[in-house]
Amino acid sequence: MFDKIKDVWHTISHPSRYYSLGILIVAGFVAGIIFWGGFNTVLEATNTETFCISCHEMHNNVYQELKSTIHYTNRSGVRATCPDCHVPHDWTDKIARKMQASKEVWGKIFKTIDTREKFLAKRKELAQHEWDRLKANDSLECRNCHDFQYMDFTRQGKRAEQAHASGLASGEKTCIDCHKGIAHQLPDMTGVEGWH
Repeated sequence: MFDKIKDVWHTISHPSRYYSLGILIVAGFVAGIIFWGGFNTVLEATNTETFCISCHEMHNNVYQELKSTIHYTNRSGVRATCPDCHVPHDWTDKIARKMQASKEVWGKIFKTIDTREKFLAKRKELAQHEWDRLKANDSLECRNCHDFQYMDFTRQGKRAEQAHASGLASGEKTCIDCHKGIAHQLPDMTGVEGWH
């Protein structure tokens, strides 16, 4: 009996490399799960409208504009939130967008748009960044909800039917080319390419 206790004590006090490796693997696995869970929790917490409008720059400016659009309230009750239009749903695209958006934190820290006047002065530049981003990714965020495959062009107005059937369906244009200002007020559009 005393020999067994000695053997157990020896194993505990001088574990072999196999036990050490096993413990290291299990500890690494548990730490990975905790890290991944924490990472995804933070990612999803920062991907909500509540988070987006928690700073007064967004709440007092663009959020107030959104409230008067069809994306906020409509006959079907389907509502788009900030992340629906500004963050892709696919995980890899979402991570890429979150990394881009981390630059926007500098704007908050250095108060580049902390007043209505500053916001309005930078509005065209901010809008152009967003339009360029949407143009570059073929309006991916729009396509989270709007898909050509399921559009019935015949139920649209003549002008929309023509635009969708020709420019958009052919790949020559993307949603943002025609739908600037769909959820927010437009800045002064003087000099904006393709705007008439």
